[in-house]
Amino acid sequence: MNANRNDYVLGKAAVLSFENAYERDGEGRKEENDMLMVSLQDVEFGYQDVPCLEDANIQILSGEFVAVTGQNGAAKTTLLKLMLGLLKPWKGKIQLASKNAQGEKLTIGYVPQQIAAFNGAFPSTIFEFVRSARHTRGSWLRKLNAEDYRLTEQALRQVGMWELRQRKIGELSGGQKQKICIARALAQEPDLLVLDEPATGMDMESRLGFYELLHRQANESGRTVIMVTHGLQEAESYLSRIITLERREDGRWKCCTTTSCNGHFVPAG
Repeated sequence: MNANRNDYVLGKAAVLSFENAYERDGEGRKEENDMLMVSLQDVEFGYQDVPCLEDANIQILSGEFVAVTGQNGAAKTTLLKLMLGLLKPWKGKIQLASKNAQGEKLTIGYVPQQIAAFNGAFPSTIFEFVRSARHTRGSWLRKLNAEDYRLTEQALRQVGMWELRQRKIGELSGGQKQKICIARALAQEPDLLVLDEPATGMDMESRLGFYELLHRQANESGRTVIMVTHGLQEAESYLSRIITLERREDGRWKCCTTTSCNGHFVPAG
């Protein structure tokens, strides 16, 4: 990625860095068919009476691979939940596209943080678990067909879990559980793929292969990928853009900055 990086200092705030949002095609231009997938306008949110997010303005387009990064307590997961409509803002406006570029209902694949910690006694095999995602493409009562099986296999191969497909979920390590949760999200053929620290439990080789996979999902399949990560240095070369939540020098604020995002985040606790 041949990104241009710019640094700004806003008063007492820490140095803020951002990535050019439109250089993912290698030619430094915005694709004409990009559509707005997610936007936050002057959003404020908090817990109880304490705000953790103020004046946030974000736009994310189709086909972008965007990372959200920052220190612990920097409202990264909160930001994802607001984007998805799982939390309602105190103030401001949040828009999530209802349809994809083809005019069909938007499909979202969401892998929350620590989802791999689910009940190890879950009775299904890996293949059955990932295949169940295909029921989201139509009625839950419909009979799965050959295409559903093909996409299930493809998703498992993409995360390196095809050879283990007949194992019970309870037999898997934490990293393997994380992989099959990601595979299940991929099997949905999502227009928007949202992942909260998805590389947790993976070794370095697996992480790098995973970031390459997500890069291809965005560049080749046109999917929008939003990922919370602490491993920015490893992932950076695969990304379209970075949203960074940083603490101000006075310790009071965190700032979200990219070419199309600005806002302030109050430290949790």
